Amino acid sequence: MKHIFLIAFFAFSIYSQAQETVNLQQRTFTLEEAIQFGLENGYNSRIAKKDVAIALKQKWEIIAQGLPQISGDANYNNNLKQPVTLIPGEVAGGEPGTFVPVTFGTKHSVNATGTWNQLIFDGSYIVGIQSAKTLLQISENAKVKTDLEVKKAITDAYGNVLLASESVTILKKNLSTVEKNLNDTRKIFENGLAEEEDVEQLEITRLNLEANLNNSIRMQSIAYDMLKVTMGIPVTEEIKVTDNLSELSEENFNLLLLSKEMNVEENIDYRIAEDQANLSEVEVKLEKSKALPTLSAFVNYGVAGYSDEFTFFNSDQDYFTQSVLGVNLSIPIFSSGMRSAKTAQKQLAFEQAKLQLEQTKNQVTLEIANARNEYQFALENYENKQRNLELAERIEKKNSIKFFEGIATSFELSEAQQQLFQAQQDYLQSMLDVISTKAELENLLDTTKYPENKDE
Repeated sequence: MKHIFLIAFFAFSIYSQAQETVNLQQRTFTLEEAIQFGLENGYNSRIAKKDVAIALKQKWEIIAQGLPQISGDANYNNNLKQPVTLIPGEVAGGEPGTFVPVTFGTKHSVNATGTWNQLIFDGSYIVGIQSAKTLLQISENAKVKTDLEVKKAITDAYGNVLLASESVTILKKNLSTVEKNLNDTRKIFENGLAEEEDVEQLEITRLNLEANLNNSIRMQSIAYDMLKVTMGIPVTEEIKVTDNLSELSEENFNLLLLSKEMNVEENIDYRIAEDQANLSEVEVKLEKSKALPTLSAFVNYGVAGYSDEFTFFNSDQDYFTQSVLGVNLSIPIFSSGMRSAKTAQKQLAFEQAKLQLEQTKNQVTLEIANARNEYQFALENYENKQRNLELAERIEKKNSIKFFEGIATSFELSEAQQQLFQAQQDYLQSMLDVISTKAELENLLDTTKYPENKDE
């Protein structure tokens, strides 16, 4: 008996630990928590962070080109077969017209050289520094754009989860009501007080509700997976949303947002287009700078050793030193019009970028106006669908009473039920539209500045 008690105790402990593990694995998120998690862990956000880090390294790469560059090299040669040179015989005391074979140098040789290179002046380097700053700004603004898109995507995915969950709840409630009506109608029919058609009509309604319920359950699972992918969570993990669709839509009911003003030039799409125009302008300067001279200098220092035997680690080995200081000036003189053609191309590209910037400004203005209209319509539609649902519920209730009193037909009841079911779905969708359109408008009105990065 004692052994059985111990086995049961350990089994219960293991089960409790397993349940705690499951509970720890299933994380819960409000919408704001999901957005914050996605901004830190979402795949697109993490990729954008890497782009900013790459831009920082590229900036330092360009800066480093104007700083001292030190290199070193070492060589060891072993002349397995030393080359033979013929010299005139009279040079070596021989007969004129003859040649004497001789070898020059030693069988072993080693040398090492260190070189310091320094760029003194290069117009393209100065422009390159400017382009590095512009490229960094582009990547930073791209990160802001990505964060806004991630926020919108998570909001939509989170809302779809709530919509699917509410749909399942409502369909289960509707199915329960219809099954009750069907059972009551069967009993009435069995007593000869109802037509068989009334039973069949309710059976059709029940079958349709069952199909819609099964589909909504599957859609709920898919919606959760989409949310997890958007947040950067593996689809194998379990999460749970904690917000309520109705409460969330009420929280997003903000009339002040419709009158919020902003400078279009602070919009992220405009800022990105402006960055591209700035980059095009820098490229024009870069082409022009290639007509300027380039000045650089170097100094090196080296040692060399020679021996017929490998004695380079011996203390009595002789080494010979050398050092060279040099300055190099390169002056572009004539390129047959190649430089001017390249400069003209970049100038035309810059003019294109300015036109695209102007187009973006007008497009953003239009998008904001359209987003305001969509959000205002969503708010008005939400109130309208709420009222429609109330009316549909009253109509369905009246027809249900009339049907069981023998005043209304099964078709009239079915029509009232279908109208109610549609009104329920429309109401749920209107709540989701409020959340989604507000997120879209907030993205366009967002003036978030990317935090200043510090070079590592």
